[in-house]
Amino acid sequence: MRLTAYTDYSLRTLMYLALNRDRLVTINDIAELHGISKNHLMKVVHQLGLFGFLETVRGRNGGLRLNKEPEDINIGDVVRHSETDFFMAECFDRENNSCVYAPACTLKSVLSSATAAYLSVLDGVTLLDIIKRSPTGSKRNDEARSIQLHR
Repeated sequence: MRLTAYTDYSLRTLMYLALNRDRLVTINDIAELHGISKNHLMKVVHQLGLFGFLETVRGRNGGLRLNKEPEDINIGDVVRHSETDFFMAECFDRENNSCVYAPACTLKSVLSSATAAYLSVLDGVTLLDIIKRSPTGSKRNDEARSIQLHR
């Protein structure tokens, strides 16, 4: 399963806010650090605000801050709010499913179980759990390695 850029940016935004609780953060701060388009990030921030994960402070010295404590922000919830769907294959989309195997195929049930397991793991993680393991600043985490799927 692969997260969309939108969800990735949502998580990075929340992590940055959690690591900078002592001040108001600007969209520009986050965009520059992560090399993200400010326009795209504005959409992400707007949605995170609507979902209650962060609050915006308007005005000359305004910015962003978490609206909840990091331990109260569940990563599974963030991902569910950020992703548009969890269609692992065409058969998950009832409106656009033209697979001839769909009526008798068990792949959908296997993939549904895999998706549920994936979300279950995320449900057991809070924003606090993530920032406790994350390096501060722009250093790379040597422990974060891609999972090798092909040999």
